[in-house]
Amino acid sequence: MRMPSVKYQKGDKVMGRWPGSSLYYEVKVLGFDITSQLYTVIYKDGTELELKEQDIKNFAGFQTRSRSRSRSPGRRRSRSRSPARTTRRSSSRTAAAVAAAAGTDSSLSSSQDTRLKDALEQTMPAENNSNNKHEKKEENNTANKVNEVEAESEKNLGRYNLRRRKDDGGAKPAAVVAEQQEKEAVKEAAPPASTLSTPLDFGGKIGAYFWLLFLPSWVLFLVLQVNLEDPSLFNFPPPLPPLEAFWDVQALGFVILWILFQALLYVLPVGKLSEGMPLRSGERLKYRTNGFFAIVVSAVAVAVAVHQGVDLTYIHSHFLQLAVASLLVSVLLSVYLYVRSHNAAPEQQALGGNSGNVVYDFFKGRELNPRIKDFDLKFFCEMRPGLIGWCLINFALALAEMKLHGLDAPSYSMILVNVFQLLYVVDGLWNEEAILTTMDLMHDGFGFMLAFGDLVWVPFTYTLQAYYLVSHPNSLSPLAVATIVTLKLIGFYIFRKSNSEKNAFRRDPSDPKLSYLKTIPTATGKSLLVSGWWGVVRHPNYLGDLIMALAWSLPCGFSHLLPWYYMIYFIILLVHRDSRDMSDCRRKYGSAWDEYCRTVRYRIIPRVY
Repeated sequence: MRMPSVKYQKGDKVMGRWPGSSLYYEVKVLGFDITSQLYTVIYKDGTELELKEQDIKNFAGFQTRSRSRSRSPGRRRSRSRSPARTTRRSSSRTAAAVAAAAGTDSSLSSSQDTRLKDALEQTMPAENNSNNKHEKKEENNTANKVNEVEAESEKNLGRYNLRRRKDDGGAKPAAVVAEQQEKEAVKEAAPPASTLSTPLDFGGKIGAYFWLLFLPSWVLFLVLQVNLEDPSLFNFPPPLPPLEAFWDVQALGFVILWILFQALLYVLPVGKLSEGMPLRSGERLKYRTNGFFAIVVSAVAVAVAVHQGVDLTYIHSHFLQLAVASLLVSVLLSVYLYVRSHNAAPEQQALGGNSGNVVYDFFKGRELNPRIKDFDLKFFCEMRPGLIGWCLINFALALAEMKLHGLDAPSYSMILVNVFQLLYVVDGLWNEEAILTTMDLMHDGFGFMLAFGDLVWVPFTYTLQAYYLVSHPNSLSPLAVATIVTLKLIGFYIFRKSNSEKNAFRRDPSDPKLSYLKTIPTATGKSLLVSGWWGVVRHPNYLGDLIMALAWSLPCGFSHLLPWYYMIYFIILLVHRDSRDMSDCRRKYGSAWDEYCRTVRYRIIPRVY
């Protein structure tokens, strides 16, 4: 039996047609599958696809045809736009054509479809609006040096399929051909909003309905349950108070006042301006990272208020009303975010929040970085009112414990919970810049999910241990205190060192201080860490987080399951995040990710999971 002939060999540089369009790009052949008769190729931006032989053109022949269609350099300069301008207009439409291809070509295999969706994320940064630094440099050089127009034009022609069309006038000038090509790309592109969305998370559209109802209900359940004299889950469901007990105008006023106070601290010209990670447009947003300053000023303001006789135990006695008021604020903010997102440019929208389904997009968030001038709404909500409010509520609950039991000082258990969680928040604000490289800031849109999480979930569920201890004190021996403190310090050390290592590597992989780290290169140009903390498990920061969560729960003892809610919830959350991360990275990095998984076998807990 004769083996089928292979026209193109591994390593050949050829021109590959982008599926679903008539555009050709320079690609490199990685291999040929005899069974499927498909070539695996890699584009310059790192995207891997499988193409049929008829979708591949010889590189030299393609260039020859392109040159034969063009006029002389002088003629082209007099009758057409500069190559720099042509590149600018074509590049944005090329990105649109990628989106159209991802949503229209149903003949692709499932693996190709996955890679096409990933191509939106990887191709658009390289081409959209010519914001890529290398393209900017080429455009400036072209505009300043006329004698390089011919070379630049040929480069641009090589990126597109300018195959001869039937026309009445023979060969047309290159400018006319390019113009026709652009019009054709627009017709093919015109992608619906849904093509900007990656695969749906959290159970998809049906899941969005569920979470919108479940999350607020769950917070209210926890608040009502922990307030019972016996918060055992056998007493489920907790009795519902009268409707008027859920609402208090004064509580709403306090919530709004707190958010405005934190917003004022955020806009003060104190602290450094940090640069975020590159967006799809190539732009880097600037953020005012003065969170540590904000919590210090907040602490001083609270101390002054207590000294002036303000009764902070109001927070304990009106915990339910404050939670409902914060829920209302988060809903109103989410509605505003959804409405304003329709005016956002495509490159400002989140890839994961534009499914076309109103409920899902409202939940997940359509706009990636909504801003009012320089005021970044997502960054502010992530790090300020809820996070610092968490510490304020804990402190108020410690005062409530003292008042309720007639103590001169909080119990050891209450002190441990307060100090541990305060350390966690202060560390996050001290290293506030590190959040700019997290999934929330880089990939997730700002919608109900994050708004509710920042303003309601964090301050009113993460304080559950302290709230439980107000009515259910738990005495600790000196040995127990020492053991819990040691556990907390171990978890904090792992969490901080691993996060610092990751953040430093993401910002500058070539930093000489990181030369000791081993990596696995990927087709995208990025590298995967396989040494240091990230060589022990795939998520050492999650491991540190879980150890700290255990230290937060132990002071509450083992009488009830409810104060262990945070530990249980966090395990579920981190396992789910790990699953999302695995799926996303396998789609992005392909075979390199498989090699990484073989090298770093365990996900979160060494030799366990």
